Amino acid sequence: MIRKVIDKPTAAIQGLRDNMTLMLGGFGLCGIPENSIVAIRDSKVTNLTCISNNAGVDDFGLGLLLQTRQIKKMISSYVGENDLFETLMLSGELEVELIPQGTLAERCRAAGAGIPAFYTPAGFGTEVAHGKEVRWFNGKPHIMEKAFEADFAFVKAWKGDEAGNLIYKGTARNFNPLMAMAGKITVAEVEELVPAGELDPNQIHTPGIYVQHIFEGKNYEKRIEQRTVIKKQHS
Repeated sequence: MIRKVIDKPTAAIQGLRDNMTLMLGGFGLCGIPENSIVAIRDSKVTNLTCISNNAGVDDFGLGLLLQTRQIKKMISSYVGENDLFETLMLSGELEVELIPQGTLAERCRAAGAGIPAFYTPAGFGTEVAHGKEVRWFNGKPHIMEKAFEADFAFVKAWKGDEAGNLIYKGTARNFNPLMAMAGKITVAEVEELVPAGELDPNQIHTPGIYVQHIFEGKNYEKRIEQRTVIKKQHS
């Protein structure tokens, strides 16, 4: 068996260079590869194109790479929680491509499935469709979207084994499995790393064939973007 286990995040970014395209898993701040993002920041690589559902917040997640100006282009669906992102975008320091969330997910999935492009009605008649091929299916216009091409995919799972098999928990399952399939090199960080054979095969979400490197992360914060609680009713 090829040894995929690495002992620290810095080993996960070997081969990372300026001007590369990265996928980073997670949904909001849930299931993001926290340790890998810090390692990328500390590596000082620049001019990165980052594909992610969100852009983190000002001092956490991808917000750390925005602080250091290491991202030149952000490809995302939801960016509303990051004031720095807004400032950089409006000043022209950051190139931004906003994509409907379903299209973002499908462009990741298509990459992992070897599908170079697909048609979707989402975004037709808006700026999303600018410059893209349009075809009609069943009397409805569809725009052509291309699969992503990413040099690295950084994902975070709940459990993983030494063979790279991954199990995600809850909301973290939204984008991480799709991106894990799509990167030329996929790096997985997990909360718990176990020997090969310990995970129930029926529970595995990402087979190890897609994962090149895996490590057990530390000090996960698991922040909540918008905490909503029920107010106590007074009788």
